[in-house]
Amino acid sequence: MPQNHETLTLSGDEMRRLGYLVVDHVVTHFEQLPQMPVTRIGDRHQLESIFSESLPPDGQSLEPLLASLAQDAFANMMHLDSPRFFAYVPSPSNFIGVLASLLVAGFNPFAGTWLEASGPAQIEMVTIGWLLELFGLSKQGGGLFVGGGSTANLTALLLARETRLNGELSRGIVYCSDQTHSSVERAAKLIGLKTHQLRKIPVSASFQIQLSELVAFIEADKANGLLPFCLIGNAGTTNTGAIDDLAALAELATHHGLWFHVDAAYGGAAVLCKRGKRALAQIHRADSIAFDPHKWLFQPYECAVLLVKDSAVLRNCFHILPEYLTETARDKAEINYCEYGIQLTRDFKALKVWLSIKFWGADAIGSAIQAGLEQAEFAEEIIRHCQALEVVTPAQMGIICFGVRPNTASRKTASEMNRSVVERVIRNGLAMISTTVLRGQTVLRMCTINPRTSQDDLVRTLKLVEEYALIENGIS
Repeated sequence: MPQNHETLTLSGDEMRRLGYLVVDHVVTHFEQLPQMPVTRIGDRHQLESIFSESLPPDGQSLEPLLASLAQDAFANMMHLDSPRFFAYVPSPSNFIGVLASLLVAGFNPFAGTWLEASGPAQIEMVTIGWLLELFGLSKQGGGLFVGGGSTANLTALLLARETRLNGELSRGIVYCSDQTHSSVERAAKLIGLKTHQLRKIPVSASFQIQLSELVAFIEADKANGLLPFCLIGNAGTTNTGAIDDLAALAELATHHGLWFHVDAAYGGAAVLCKRGKRALAQIHRADSIAFDPHKWLFQPYECAVLLVKDSAVLRNCFHILPEYLTETARDKAEINYCEYGIQLTRDFKALKVWLSIKFWGADAIGSAIQAGLEQAEFAEEIIRHCQALEVVTPAQMGIICFGVRPNTASRKTASEMNRSVVERVIRNGLAMISTTVLRGQTVLRMCTINPRTSQDDLVRTLKLVEEYALIENGIS
């Protein structure tokens, strides 16, 4: 074979041949998605028997390995890019983002310093500039690409701690609603806070943080000698798509000297369409914003961003210059992203967003986001005409919550029925929806952000859900 095992190299012709094989597999995946089962969960013992082996001393041809992956690995997974995957937050992806990922893996830039990857650093700067403009942040703002919203939220809390607490960690208090993503609670632990130092404020009937409760907590904490230092607002919660009153939260944060962070990991992409931009009109008042392009900006995992109002706070927090990186400290105009966040070694995540926007254009992406809003509203209309289903929260930011409407003879609770319906949907494989818990009750939830989802996909999925709801009610 035209390969050198000693140097782990292949000839140009062989690399092209194998590369085309891989691209063919990916294209086939995209082409077959609409017809494929959305869910297939492999049996643990069966998969163990297929893949378990001792460390192989000798190599194999790529063709049978790709066939094995297609048949046994990629077939045993939920396809979050399927047009009928409505659970959690889908990652619809787009093929240009896939190609960008291939380019990044192939060229393998070290995107930590200007010295080692000045071209990629400049593209990241440009892409961050586009996002700052979209969110209404000034040119003094900055940011960087990270692996996910969890890392973005963690970085924001680190900034809040460093800029607001002056070392008084034991008395610090963070505020968020009880609908805030769990990554915030994990981030609070990672920056050294105890459970009681994270205040989860109750929400209103529309699942927005209750401002009166928040004010009462802040004032009581101050009176008790504690140090409120960070307030977190939601711009599209995972449960219901709720957006907190960002203007009121910004006023409170300013009045009390709090760092104001907005978790827009899910909903932030909506600024690309007119309706979303109106809904998020006050987001520019945040000190920091977490945003995940691998959700509603249609990028492959992992691709998230942290934006900040003042780029200097990032470097002030994270700048460390060890002796082995002396050569990277050059012209002040050169940006070393390793000095702006947690990672030293980091890949070129910005290319996915840059190449996708350059290829499709911002207007086309905004139209695809708008379609997600409209699909949720279409689903709501279907549900309102279903005999056995009822709306729990109206369509908002591409999310609709609903549930089984129990009849008077039902022995099961609505929560039990909703959990059972999802299990039936999973076993069927046509589509995927999920549950969440709102005010102590388990409900059904759909997130409709895939631009390749058709109205027929929604009709078929909800017809199946209603069939199972009727069965749960004893009506076949």
